[in-house]
Amino acid sequence: MSLSEQLQEHKETLILAVEQDDRERLDQWLPELRAADLSEILEEMAEEDGDLPTVLKLLDCLPLERRANVLGYLTGEVQVEVAAAMSDELLLSVLEEMGSDERADLFNLLDEDRQETLLRRMARQEREDLKRLASYEEGTAGAIMTSDYVAIPSGMTVSQAMMRVRQTAPDAETVYQLYIIDPEGKLAGTLSLRQLMVARPGAKVDDLMIKDVISVPVDEAQEEVARLVARYDMLAVPVIDHDERLVGIVTHDDAMDVAEEEATEDFHKGMSIGQLEDGVSRVPIWSLYRKRVTWLVLLVFANLFSGAGIAYFEDTIAAQVALVFFLPLLIGSGGNAGAQAATLTVRGMATGDVGVKDWGKLLGRELLVAGSLGLTMALAVAPIGVMRGGEAVAMVVAASMVTIVLFGSLLGMCLPFILNRVGWDPATASAPLVTTLIDASGVVIYFTIATAVLTGL
Repeated sequence: MSLSEQLQEHKETLILAVEQDDRERLDQWLPELRAADLSEILEEMAEEDGDLPTVLKLLDCLPLERRANVLGYLTGEVQVEVAAAMSDELLLSVLEEMGSDERADLFNLLDEDRQETLLRRMARQEREDLKRLASYEEGTAGAIMTSDYVAIPSGMTVSQAMMRVRQTAPDAETVYQLYIIDPEGKLAGTLSLRQLMVARPGAKVDDLMIKDVISVPVDEAQEEVARLVARYDMLAVPVIDHDERLVGIVTHDDAMDVAEEEATEDFHKGMSIGQLEDGVSRVPIWSLYRKRVTWLVLLVFANLFSGAGIAYFEDTIAAQVALVFFLPLLIGSGGNAGAQAATLTVRGMATGDVGVKDWGKLLGRELLVAGSLGLTMALAVAPIGVMRGGEAVAMVVAASMVTIVLFGSLLGMCLPFILNRVGWDPATASAPLVTTLIDASGVVIYFTIATAVLTGL
C-alpha cells in the first residue's frame, strides 16, 4: 500500500472516530501517526474538504507539545485558520511549545491586534526573542534561523559545559553542535557534542573548540545559506549580527527546505510561471491563471516576429515550397538546443558552480559542443533534404541546422548572464523565452541562407 493510500485510510478512520465521538479510538490512532503525516491529513481536511471543525477536534485530542509540532508542519493559510479558532491563552501556550523559528513564522501571519495581545501576555525574554526573530526580512538567514541552540561561555571546563548542555538541551533545536561565545556574546568557536563527551572533565573548552567557524550574517540570502550547508555538509550554520554576536542557527533540515523551495521557484520561472504561494494542487485557479498568463501573452506577440519573417521571404518560399517542410524541424531543434544550454547555465548559477567570471570559458566550450551537435544533426537530416527537394535544399537545410543550433545554444548560454547583469532572475531565461527568441531568429537564418544559396544556383 502506498503512502498516500495509507494516509487516506488513516484520514477516514479519524473522521469516523470524530463523528462517533470515539475518544478511545482517537487516543489509539493519533500517537501512531507521525507529525508530518498527521499534518498532511489535517491540511487535506481543511483545504479540500473544508472541514475545519474536525481538524480542530483532532488537534484538541493532542497533547500540547505534539499539537505545536503538528501545527508547525501546516501551511500558513491553515495555520491562520486554526489560530483564529483558538483562544488567546491556548494559542499562547501552543506558541511557547513551538520552535522559535516556527513561532516567529506563525506570529507574522497573525493580524496586528492579535500580535499585540499575545505579546502583552508573554514573559519579557520570550517577547523580545519573538519580536527580534519576526523582524528579519523574509528570504534572509535571520528569517529562517532559530534561537534554540546550546551556547557555552568561553572559559568553561568540560564538566561545566556538560552541565550547561543538560540544562539547555530540552529546548534546543540540536545539541550535536555547540557554540562557544565570549563575554560580549560574539562567536568564538564551535565544538561537537562528541568532542565534549570524550574530553577530560577538567579541560577547557577554549582549548578544544574549532576557532575557524563558518558563519553567515543575518541578512544573508537564504539560498546562499542552504548552499553553504550543502557544500560543507553542516548540521547547522551559526548566524551572527553586524557586531559578530551569535543570534541564532540555521539547521540542516531548514536549509534543505529552503533548497527545495528555491529549486521549485527556479523551475517555475524557467517555464515562465510566477512564484506560487502554495502547491500546484492547492493554489486557487485564478492565481494559477494570473501567474501563467503574463509571459504567455508577451510571448504570443514575440512570436509575431516569426510570422513577419516568413512573410518577408514569401518569394523564396514560393520558388521552393519544399523549404516549408523543414521549418518546424529546424526552429524546433534550435529551440531545444537553446533550452538545454539555458537550463545547464541557470542550474550552474543557482548551485554556485558557474559565475560571471566563467562566461568566457563557457562560451568556448559551448562553441565546440554546439558546433558538434549542429553538424551531427545536419548529417542526420541532410538525406531527407535530398529526398524532399534535391541537393540544393539538402545543402540549405544542413547549413541552416548547424547555424541555428549554434546560435540557439549560444543564446541559451548567454541569456542568463545578460539577465543577471541587468538585475533579473537568470531562471527567467529558460525554455519558453529562449524558444520564442530562437523561433524568430531561426526563421530569418533559415530563409536568409535559402535565399542566398538558391539565388546563387
